[in-house]
This record gives sequence, C-alpha cells and structure tokens, in this order.
Amino acid sequence: MRAPFKLDLRRRIALVLATVCIAVVGALGITFYMASEDMEEALVDQIVSEELDSLIHRGSTSATPASASGPNLQYYVLRTPADRQKIAPNLRDLGPGGHQIGTGSDELKVAVRDVDGVRYIVAYDSGAHEVREQRLKNLVVLAIATAALVAIVLGYLLAGVLTRQLTELAEKLPRLSPDEPHAPFERADHDPEVAALAHALDQYHARMVDMIRREQEFTANASHELRTPLTAIRTSCELLGAEQNLSDKGRARLDMVAAAAEQMTERIETLLYLARQRPPTLAQPVGLRECVTQAAAGCREEISRKGLEFDVPIGADAVVTLDRNALQLVLANLIKNAVRYTDRGYVRVSYDEPRLTVADSGSGISPQHLPQVFERYYRGEADLDGLGLGLAIVRRICDDLGWKIEVQSQPGSGSAFSILLA
Repeated sequence: MRAPFKLDLRRRIALVLATVCIAVVGALGITFYMASEDMEEALVDQIVSEELDSLIHRGSTSATPASASGPNLQYYVLRTPADRQKIAPNLRDLGPGGHQIGTGSDELKVAVRDVDGVRYIVAYDSGAHEVREQRLKNLVVLAIATAALVAIVLGYLLAGVLTRQLTELAEKLPRLSPDEPHAPFERADHDPEVAALAHALDQYHARMVDMIRREQEFTANASHELRTPLTAIRTSCELLGAEQNLSDKGRARLDMVAAAAEQMTERIETLLYLARQRPPTLAQPVGLRECVTQAAAGCREEISRKGLEFDVPIGADAVVTLDRNALQLVLANLIKNAVRYTDRGYVRVSYDEPRLTVADSGSGISPQHLPQVFERYYRGEADLDGLGLGLAIVRRICDDLGWKIEVQSQPGSGSAFSILLA
C-alpha cells in the first residue's frame, strides 16, 4: 500500500501561515462586502422613503406635484382610475408598502402609499447601486486571491527562516560518523528548542562513540581469546596426525577434532564479522581468477571428494578495482554453499562485466524459500550443518559496498548467484 503523502515541516508551517492569513483577509473582505451591501440597501430605502414623504407633502398642497429630483426617480400620483392606466403595467397592481421589481442592473425600488384616496408611488432605479456592489464583490474576490498568493510566498519564505537551523542540523547528520568524535551540534546562536535537540544529539553521539569503542575492544579481545586455543588445537592435531603409529580409529577421531576446530574458527570469523562495523578499505586492482582460486582453497578437498568439476572460465587479464578482502569473503561463502549443495556435476565461477556469477548443478532452492535465503540463521530444508550466516554475510558486504546480488534457482536444476560489481 502506498504511503500517505506528507508535507515537510517547512511546507506545513507555510501552509498554516497562509491559511491563517487567507482566513483573516477573507473574513475581513466578506464582512466589508456585506456591510457595504447593507449600507447601500439602507441608503436606497432611505432615499425612496424621503422622496415619497416629499411627494405626498407636495401633492397635498398642489394639484400637480413637482417632477422627480433625479434621473433615477419616477413620481406617480394616481387620483383617478384613468391615472392608473397611464403608468407602467408592473406598477398598477402594487399595494401600499415597499416593493422590489427586477434584479441586477434592472432592479427598481418602489414605495407605494395611499393618502385620502390618492395613491402616491415613487420608483427608484437602483441598477447603478447593484453594478457598484458587483464591482465591489469582484474587488473583494481579487483582494482575497492576491492575499492568498502573497501569503503563500511570504509564508514559505518565513517558514524557511524558522526552520533554517533545523535544516542545517539535518544536513550535518548524514555526514556524521558513528565511531568518531565530531564538532558539537549545539551553538550559542541556536533557538532554545533547536539547542535542546542539538544537545540531545551531541549526548547521543557521545554514547554511540563510547559504545562502539567498547564493542571494538570486546571484539578484539574475543577474537584473540577464541583464536588462541583453537590454533593450539589445530596445531596439536597436525602434530598428532604426523605420528606413524596412530591407529585408523584414532586418526579418524583426530580428523573429526581438526574439522571441528576448523569449523569453529570459521564460525567465529563469521560471527565477528556480523557483530562489528567493517572499517573502510581502499579499493585496489584485483585479478579475478586469482581471487576465485584463493577463495575456493578451503573447498578443494570436498570438491575432490565429491568428484565435482570446478570451472573458472575467467581470463588472467580480468582485473577489477575493489575491496579484495570483501570480494574474497563473498566468493568463499558462495563457493562453499555451491559445493555443499552439489553432489555431482559442476561448480562454475564466471565473469561477464560487471556480473560475477557462481553457478552449480546442485539441488537448487524452492521458490518459496528464495525470499529468505539471505536472512540470518536461515538454512535450507536439507541443511543440517552450518549456522545459516554465509549468505547473510554476502548480502551485508554487498549492501556495504553498493554491489547488487541476484539469485536464480530451480529445484533439481542448481542455482546461480550473481554479483553486479558496479
């Protein structure tokens, strides 16, 4: 499922600031527009009412009232039914009170009043007011849109200022080495909140450096303490093996002890590799064929015992520049796995730049097991030996050095592990 889209801190701050500004400006604009509209309506109603009062006053003192005082005003005095027929049809049937006829630019405000059997009508063309209201409405909308644009730009710039110290802190973190001291993150010019975060990071890094130092000391001590007795065991086995009068049964047991010591040494190296951070090594030109030969040295006896064909179709001039020790460890694990699961046929190491492939004609891997082959302590169905760490080491080294590893396998048809040395 796709992860939900999230804005970064700067954009969230900018969005909040812009939203607040737009809300404030919008509320003020809408309030101003509504107040202006109400004032216009009240003004028109006042004009019509005053003009009607004036018309009634003049009509009561003169048989012929004066003409309208403005181009938007129309006066009507209806004394007889004939007078009613002379006015516009939309005004004839209006009863006493205030009326509104039409909308927009054709809107009329009409006031009607009956006094002593005479009907007085004042019609005011309020279309000009409606046009002004529409212009004001457009102006308010334009003002809100402009304020929104300005608020977004200024909000983004202001958010950049507010988050600059956090951004600088975040840019330093990827360059931080977990096992080396560094210049303090905390600075005197930091804001209190950023200073607290920087101080916490400084303390955390100090603990990390101390923890890694103690782990490295433990690793070195454990490596020395475990290798010393194993070396003594292996040496003793070699000396005892040279004895001429050793019985076949005793020699078989001696071989078992030597094999166990060799296996224990190998597992210690494996566990120590996974437990510590490998120091960076300088890349160097590596002859692939020679590197493959050295990596397969530990499996020669088993290859010979099983009668396997060990094929290395790599020219002596094939040279790559990389970490020799890392490549040799990867090849040793892949070749050892290939030999372990192949009882007849071949183990082949080939190179087609930049792809280095270790293939075999062994038992293969079931499709449901392929996703787990690089996991720590995972072992195949028929694997009753080993810790299940060989391929985990291979994946770890490839990830550290930016190599890509691929696997193709079919049950009964062998497997092929390919490393892209890019």
